[in-house]
Amino acid sequence: MPSLVVDTTPLRVSPPFRRLWAGLSIANLGTQLTVVAVGLQVYDLTRSTFSVGVLGMFALVPLVVFGLYGGAISDHYDRRRVALVASVVSWCATLGLVVQAFAGNERVGWLFALVAIQSGANAVNSPARSAIIPRLLEARLMPAANALQTIGFSVALTIGPLVGAALVATIGFGWAYTVDAVLFTFALTALLRLPPVPPEPSAGRRERVGIGSVVDGLRYLGTQRNVRMTFAVDLIAMITAMPRVVFPAVGLLYIGGGATTTGALTAAIAVGSMLAGLFSGALTRVRWQGRVIALAITGWGLAVAAFGFVLVAVGKTSPAHVIWWALAAAFLMLVVAGGADAISAVFRQTILQTATPDDMRGRLQGVFIVVVAGGPRLGDLWVGTLSRWVGEAWAVTLGGLLCVVLLWVLVRVQRSFLAYDAKHPVP
Repeated sequence: MPSLVVDTTPLRVSPPFRRLWAGLSIANLGTQLTVVAVGLQVYDLTRSTFSVGVLGMFALVPLVVFGLYGGAISDHYDRRRVALVASVVSWCATLGLVVQAFAGNERVGWLFALVAIQSGANAVNSPARSAIIPRLLEARLMPAANALQTIGFSVALTIGPLVGAALVATIGFGWAYTVDAVLFTFALTALLRLPPVPPEPSAGRRERVGIGSVVDGLRYLGTQRNVRMTFAVDLIAMITAMPRVVFPAVGLLYIGGGATTTGALTAAIAVGSMLAGLFSGALTRVRWQGRVIALAITGWGLAVAAFGFVLVAVGKTSPAHVIWWALAAAFLMLVVAGGADAISAVFRQTILQTATPDDMRGRLQGVFIVVVAGGPRLGDLWVGTLSRWVGEAWAVTLGGLLCVVLLWVLVRVQRSFLAYDAKHPVP
């Protein structure tokens, strides 16, 4: 049994990584808290679901733009300093949310602006932090390190929204944002205690960071088929088979339970991710990581399709009460899907961090941020559109099956991905 439990060796052998992991895990809890609180405040001011959707765009666009440019910055300057400056900007935006809430702000534009600033800063911060970690640990420990980070993020994603909603309901928006501001200081402290992490010397690096540096990173990615495949297979999974857009309809029209069912289904994916992280001990010894990614995404697609089959079996009957067997089956399928997605994420990130040279690591981490943020948004659009044609149940079912088919067509074309060897990483 000990071999199945998450490998905590990275926490034991590297105090800087241990402090960074703990600080980020605590700070992520506050971040998820604020995501819920700011959405609730926008709705409270406007009484418009559309405005809440617009808030999502104000978060997404800076994330895409600054994710690419922030990665280039991380490849030119001390990554600790880049992460620290970006974190301070993000923290100031959170303090701005605190001030506007206590000041009785009634203009939604302030919330849009502060969320955009916060998102842009996080887009610079994340590639820098991710590029730091391979400098703190041996390559053989990266799967374990990524599994630990998956646990931290999954716990935050599960608990943060619940805490955020509870704080808003009991003590108001201002105090909810204040809790986030306090929790964020743990990440700031961890970054302050890191040693300098300048990028390693590279003859190909431009003298000045700019759009040319971003283009260099994209050109490099175009020549590295295994690293490129980690992005391609994730896009297939997220675009074709992301089921979250149907959750509100499932709660109202299929299983019953309304918002409670929607929340349970959303939490199921995070629970699966957390369980996969907790029992990831055996993953640290995996050598053929491309094969595991392909199998994990296959599991994701089949689990999402099985979730769809549950909805097909129930039918769109608008039940007055919760259909408990269907809720249990749907929850279980999404837990499996979340676990499979987490395993895929651990090894996709590991390949990116170990097979990419240091001077390109920040830029490719920036691309990773764009893919992770943009893929599910495109998936919402695809599954939502398909639902208008065939209904929510068949849209999810067909999406999951399409994910598996497209994945293996791509893998057959790019066979080297299945042969990726962690002992001899080839980008």
